[in-house]
Amino acid sequence: MPDVADCDIKTLYCVGLKRASLFNKELNIFTVHDLLYYFPYKYVDRSRVYSINEIDIGMPYVQLKGTLLGYESFGEGRNVRLVAHFSDGSGIVDLVWFQGTKFVTSKYKLNHHYIVFGKPTLFNGRINLVHPDIDECDSSGSAFNGLQPFYNTTERMKRSFLNSHAIEKIMAIAIRLFVDRIPETLPFYLIQENHLMSLNDAIQNIHFPSNSALLERARYRLKFEELFYVQLDILRYANERHRKYNGYVFNRVGDFFKTFYFHYLPFELTNAQKRVMKEIRSDMGSGRQMNRLLQGDVGVVKQWLP
Repeated sequence: MPDVADCDIKTLYCVGLKRASLFNKELNIFTVHDLLYYFPYKYVDRSRVYSINEIDIGMPYVQLKGTLLGYESFGEGRNVRLVAHFSDGSGIVDLVWFQGTKFVTSKYKLNHHYIVFGKPTLFNGRINLVHPDIDECDSSGSAFNGLQPFYNTTERMKRSFLNSHAIEKIMAIAIRLFVDRIPETLPFYLIQENHLMSLNDAIQNIHFPSNSALLERARYRLKFEELFYVQLDILRYANERHRKYNGYVFNRVGDFFKTFYFHYLPFELTNAQKRVMKEIRSDMGSGRQMNRLLQGDVGVVKQWLP
């Protein structure tokens, strides 16, 4: 079975040649691995379903569960506007589309139960949801449960109906098929010592967290891994530099330094300051190349070496 990093995004049955080309050109996503590491930029809590009679226009988003009652079209040509009347028994809202009207009427059937999610606005005295997300209820009739991810897209992708919600559906398929095939990148003892999620769990919860606590744990794991390998690379570079290049050896302390130290320094150094000076002097005679930062605070002297 090929590694997930080598699986072309076209191996996902929901991604055809056209969508694959958009992923390639617009987001630089070529493999399933690239897709799984395309993280959401925000999340919206969809754990609650509102009744239509509870809607307030000031709400940022609402999630409703109900039935499509009928369609109406207004305007002609490019100015056509499709309106679907949606009810949950407590009232009626209008679902509005300005693009993809033929697709909408062919996919969403009248008298079927759907979950609708969008931003409520007011038009001609009626509540509207413009270009809402629509999903069928599952077999139990339940709604979306948890935090919904939102993904950055481009205008070209949106014109081809590859918006955030479409990417979300593709991502769900990719995770179901491939997340268990992502190899762990950190040693087990490091995961245990730092109380980290496994990489598989982190990838799943960065896209589809059921609560904010799991989302934060996923973020922590992924940030830890990124910074861990940055630090390893810095250490590798420093070790390689020390192996290849020797520092200049200072065999003796110069007269200028001694004169300044013993005759012109206007205060007495603390024991900690004297100790650090001796350590620096010893290192400068070792022939080891180094970068050094010496920081002095009141009563404290610290030094760092790469």
